[in-house]
Amino acid sequence: MKLQLWSVGKAHESHVSEGIELFTKRIGNYFPVQWTLLPAPKNAASLSETDLKIKEGELILNQLKKEDYLVVLDERGKLLNSEGVAAFLQQRANESEKNIVFLIGGAFGVSADVLQRANFKWSLSQLVFPHQLVRFILAEQIYRACTIMRNEKYHHS
Repeated sequence: MKLQLWSVGKAHESHVSEGIELFTKRIGNYFPVQWTLLPAPKNAASLSETDLKIKEGELILNQLKKEDYLVVLDERGKLLNSEGVAAFLQQRANESEKNIVFLIGGAFGVSADVLQRANFKWSLSQLVFPHQLVRFILAEQIYRACTIMRNEKYHHS
């Protein structure tokens, strides 16, 4: 099973880049993993919030393969604790999913079309975080889930 971590926006900022890279490398000990940063649409600043979400949604949907299992990070998604994330990943592995895409949408979230395409909507927290921090949290929580699945000590060290 391959894990793909997608985010709409700019490159990882230096203050979080080191942590993202560290946890991404650690995830690689369990699953193949790759980050994909999707650039904001051209002339994004001149688009309305709705039009921007639609443009970003088109970009996302064009990149997805039919068989990809899409997990959209969304504030209205299901809250999972760390053990729940581990169970979620284990279930996907048991179902022989080949490719799971974890998507962090743009500044205004994702379009209705992307939400409709999602296989699962996951909320990291009821709090709102900057996108850069969400990338870090996502990588760390997936790594934590991997260690839980293998009953390793990171989770409670």
